[in-house]
Formats: sequence, C-alpha cells, structure tokens
Amino acid sequence: MSDLAALAARYVSIPSVSGDEAAICDDIEATLRAAPHLEVTRIGDNLVARTTGTAPTRLVLAGHLDTVPGELGHRAVDGDGVLRGLGACDMKGSLAAMVALGLEGPHRGSEATYVFYAREEVARADSGLLELLAVAPELLAGDAAVLCEPTSCVVEAGCQGVVRLDVVLAGQRAHTARPWRGRNAIHRLAPLLAAVAAYVPRSVEIDGVTYTEQLQVVRVDGGVSANVVPDRASVTLNHRVAPDRSTDDAVAALLELLGPHLEDTDAVEVTDAADPAAPTLSHPALARLVELSGAPPRAKLGYTDVATFSAIGVPAANFGAGDPELAHHAGELVEVREIERCREVLAALLESPLSPVG
Repeated sequence: MSDLAALAARYVSIPSVSGDEAAICDDIEATLRAAPHLEVTRIGDNLVARTTGTAPTRLVLAGHLDTVPGELGHRAVDGDGVLRGLGACDMKGSLAAMVALGLEGPHRGSEATYVFYAREEVARADSGLLELLAVAPELLAGDAAVLCEPTSCVVEAGCQGVVRLDVVLAGQRAHTARPWRGRNAIHRLAPLLAAVAAYVPRSVEIDGVTYTEQLQVVRVDGGVSANVVPDRASVTLNHRVAPDRSTDDAVAALLELLGPHLEDTDAVEVTDAADPAAPTLSHPALARLVELSGAPPRAKLGYTDVATFSAIGVPAANFGAGDPELAHHAGELVEVREIERCREVLAALLESPLSPVG
C-alpha cells in the first residue's frame, strides 16, 4: 500500500460523522504541526495550515472533515487499488491528498492555505467554514480556492443552491368510522405530491456548462392514531437551484407550483437555504486547473462551499478524488489512482506561475 493510500485508509478508519470531527481534526493537526514551513491554527474542530512565503498569489485548498451517518470502519486497499468505507469518496481520499501536499513543503508558484472544516453535511447554519469566517476571516483569504469535493478529478464549476421547504396541510379530526365529520389532511397531500412528481427539471447553460435543477420530496409525516382521521400532514421538499437565480427566486417559483394545493390554514416554511455560485473558470488559477485536469469542465449539480468562497470574493471551483455519484452511498469507495491524480494535479497548480488579478 502506498503512503498516500495508507493515509487515506487511516482517515476512513477515524469516525467523523457531522458533529464528531474532533478525533480526525486531532490527527491531521498533529501531522501538519510537525511541518516547520506551515503556520497552523485550530478553531474548534476546524484546522487551517498556511505557508507564509513571498509568492505573489495564494491558493486555498479546502475540504470537510465530516461524513454522513453510516457503517464505520474501512476495508483496506487490496489488489484492485480501491479504498472502501464511509467517507472514502466524500471526501477522505481528497483530505489525504491535501495533507500530503501540505507536508511536501512550499511550492514555487503560489502560497497555499489548507482548510479542514467541520459540519459540512448538516444544516448550513452549523457549518465549520462559517465558524472560521466569523472568528478569523483572514485565514480564508486567497486569490482563488479549490474545494476538494469528489469530482472524479474533473473540474466542476460553480455549484447549485439548495432550498429546503416544509409544507404543513391542515385537516379536521374525526373518527375513522365517520370520516365525513372531518377532513383527512394526508389525503390532501395527494395532489400536491402529484404536482411535485410531475415537475420537469429546468436546465440552463452558463459559461459553457449546464446546470439542471431538481425538486424532490424527501419526507412525509402525518397521522394521529389508527382510528382517527388526521388533522395535519407535512411534506419536506428539497430543491436544487441553478446559479442564474437566487434561492428567493426559487422559493417564489415553488410557491407558484404549490399554490393551487394550499389554503389559508396551511403553512409553508423555508427551513434551510443556500444560494448557488456562478462558474468563475475565467480566473487564471481555475483556468490552469482545467488545463491540468486534462478534461472539459462540467457543472457542479450539488451545493458546495464554492458558494461560501464566492460570497467573500474568492473565485472557486470543485476538484477532487472520487466519483460524486458514489457519495453518501452504502458502498462508498475511491480509487487510489484518483487520490494520486488529485495530489498530482493540485501540486502542479501550486507550482504554476500565476499573476494576481486586479
């Protein structure tokens, strides 16, 4: 097993479900503090390691420490060169590549900032990256940023926003033997669910990459007792929003879609929202990243913290090891060759001579 594969396997072996990132943060902190060329700062369970030389540009490489819930542990890399286990794809293979880059020493082209942050897989308000922004925003400054999310080592531009919406429909309780005395709130869900199921995804091309919005019901709840007509039913919607509009625009469109199925006694609440980020591949560092990747860029269909960096004026893109379609799957895996490719491309980016913009 290569040193890089062993490092990734070690990280997969450390449980780090959202909110429980202390142990993996401890491990990475101990490793990077041993590198004399790095200035290391820890805030909560977030870690930032920075080179402090005189290169004219600074690139930020960022990745989250947490995983979604799932079966812990890993299967060691075997003859097929694949690392399997919770977080292998999203995104401990890329974390290993980042740590390896940090240990290699200062690169000639740009200064580097390595950001390892907690709680990316939960509500945006709990994000460790937002914690860093609130406490020490200067640590996230840079000319450009790369979010090392799984992309199969293809540059994925920008990201889609996300809206989570709870809809509560009202009814009237009654005995199930005399349902005409009430109104079944769960039955009222039927036309609303049909409207969502009939939703046609909206696509838009921006700067040569195509974003496709999605709308899904992710939770349904209701019921009082086995002999009671329910007077309340709720549904949670998850909507992915392309970068040509805001989440406010998307909510307005959703209310128009749902409007025919809502009444004055019903309630709609936006429980989470994160704006999308437009692609910024014209930036020299990100254009160079596309060139080094050797593949045409594509749109990031999910939400990532590219949007967080874009909001503070740092152009950003996604690039990392692992197939994004395997993220959050029970059979999560990453090929070791992709981890090695991720490290190789990012090392070449840090070695590339870049001029500051503006």
